[in-house]
Amino acid sequence: MRAVIGTGICAAMIVAGGLVSSTARLDAAAPQAATATSDKTLDSRIEQRIHTDATLKKYHIDVNVDAGVATLSGTVATEADRAKAGNLAMVTGVSRVDNKIAVDLNAATTGTAGTVKEKTKEGAEKTKNGAEKAIDKTKDGAKVVGEKTKDGAVKVGDEVTDAYLISKLHADFVNEDSLKGSDINVDSDNQVVTLKGTVMSPAGRARAVAIAKGTKGVKRVVDQLTIGPKK
Repeated sequence: MRAVIGTGICAAMIVAGGLVSSTARLDAAAPQAATATSDKTLDSRIEQRIHTDATLKKYHIDVNVDAGVATLSGTVATEADRAKAGNLAMVTGVSRVDNKIAVDLNAATTGTAGTVKEKTKEGAEKTKNGAEKAIDKTKDGAKVVGEKTKDGAVKVGDEVTDAYLISKLHADFVNEDSLKGSDINVDSDNQVVTLKGTVMSPAGRARAVAIAKGTKGVKRVVDQLTIGPKK
């Protein structure tokens, strides 16, 4: 009888032990499932608070809750914004906030990732417009330079008109058949041309005067030519 009783007691203990072990496993699994659900809920709640905040909504801040610990990452412009995000993350159910948000003054101008894209695009367009304007200005500048160069050439021409006229008339007289054998001296002062020297005939004299009068830039011709052989 003692052996049977002992066996019964052992069996009861084994059964009891089995019940206790199963219950322990169920109790251990339940908090894990509850924690996973809670983390997701907490994550959504914190993101809602941060992304609807008037100051923080312009930044790109990531939230991740794991086992009740909220980890924040991203970039804000000031330390005050960083602290504010940490405070908003301290909701009921969060045991600790790991604030890994970086502070960068440029974040105030870049804002969220979408804003960065828009500003990058805007910057590219400005660069393109700037390049186009620069090309237009270069073209306009080249045009103005060309016109000024042309005007400058005219002005330089005015300044050297006397020398130019003397050179041109000498060349024209040499190429003129009716003036072969003539000895003509050309002088110019303020575009007033004076012809001196000798020509072979009256026709040669008339021709020399006519050539001088017909030259562009000549204001007046003073004829001091004589008819006779070359001296």
